Amino acid sequence: MRSLWWRGFLLDVTTLAVALISVGGTLGGTLGGAVLSQRASRAEAAEQNRRADREREHERDERALQAKRDLYARLNTTARAYRVVARDSVLASERGESVNPAVLDAAKEAWADQYSQAQMALAKSVLEVASTLNRSLGVGYTVVKQLPGSRDLDEVYQRAKEWFSGPLSDGVYLLRVTLRHDLGIEVDSHFEQTRTQILTALDSARDNLDRLLAAERAQSARSS
Repeated sequence: MRSLWWRGFLLDVTTLAVALISVGGTLGGTLGGAVLSQRASRAEAAEQNRRADREREHERDERALQAKRDLYARLNTTARAYRVVARDSVLASERGESVNPAVLDAAKEAWADQYSQAQMALAKSVLEVASTLNRSLGVGYTVVKQLPGSRDLDEVYQRAKEWFSGPLSDGVYLLRVTLRHDLGIEVDSHFEQTRTQILTALDSARDNLDRLLAAERAQSARSS
């Protein structure tokens, strides 16, 4: 009897132990799975945040690049328009046609506005080209304004046409090439050499023309 009771007791204890182990295993598996799931969720959330940060940074870079392209486009357009209007004023005056000074002044103001904005955004190398062209366009403006008071019209018309079609045209071309080079659109291994040559020639031609204009103003003042 006692043996049977003991066997029954051992069987009950074994059954209980197996049940407890099963329950413990189930609970442990459930808790372990929950922990792993939480870790996976946190890792996924962190990756989503990193991806969102990269996307926002990319969007900022794209907006900045587009703003730069827009500024460069306006700068190039207003420079070309200013030169063309000044040149056309010279040609019209040579043909004896009336010239509306408001058209030239509007082109001058449009360029000045874009150049003013660009001064705060251009890289040093690009600003050097834009600044040189700005001074050269200013001399071109003076050329047109002094035409009515000139004595030797044949000479001053020829000189003006050479200025607008030669050095100043090259200066506007250099600005366009420089802007495209800075944007990575038009990369030339000889760019720096070309840039230096055109800038040097433009500076020299502008200084010579500026001295001639100043001498003519002084002579006109003495004669009046």
